[in-house]
Amino acid sequence: MTTPVVIDIGRRDVRRVLIGGAVTGALGVAALVGAVTAYADGEGVGGTIGLVIGLAFTAITLGAIVNWKRISRPRKLVLEMPGVRWDDPAGTPWAVAWPELGGVRISRTRERVFHPADSVVRKTMVRLDLLPADPPTFQARHADMAHLARQDGVYRLPLGDAAALITVVERAVLGFAPHLYRGVQDEGFTVGLS
Repeated sequence: MTTPVVIDIGRRDVRRVLIGGAVTGALGVAALVGAVTAYADGEGVGGTIGLVIGLAFTAITLGAIVNWKRISRPRKLVLEMPGVRWDDPAGTPWAVAWPELGGVRISRTRERVFHPADSVVRKTMVRLDLLPADPPTFQARHADMAHLARQDGVYRLPLGDAAALITVVERAVLGFAPHLYRGVQDEGFTVGLS
């Protein structure tokens, strides 16, 4: 493989925030209108509940608006012939050459939601794990990656709810550095109710 594999994390996050912000904004406004109507009809408790719900949903939307610059900044994971890098011009970019690594794996945690009718996996949280070949030297050379370091010496880049990225990242690592690929590590399930 010679063509770099570029995964645009920023664009995916922007789409999710726009959809989530629009939905919570609409629900917030509807709850606030309901609260005003309830107060006008003399229903103090109903109005208070509507007000609290409306303010909470509206706050979520306002949070997305206030943090828009940080959310919408371009961020890309690039896997290429020299190595792997995080392209984040407004954040903390970093790059690691393949020879600096002793292994690369994908870790995932799946969330299973139990519903009265069935049990379905709703979310798959995915991370790219970089295992340094020489941890002390790696740590000294890559101080810009300190925020990704874990207690066990693995450098973990969270990719979010992104089950579709597993095969993309897997193919890229196998194409550029097959000797480093350690597979997909399942870290179990979390359980929720629907």
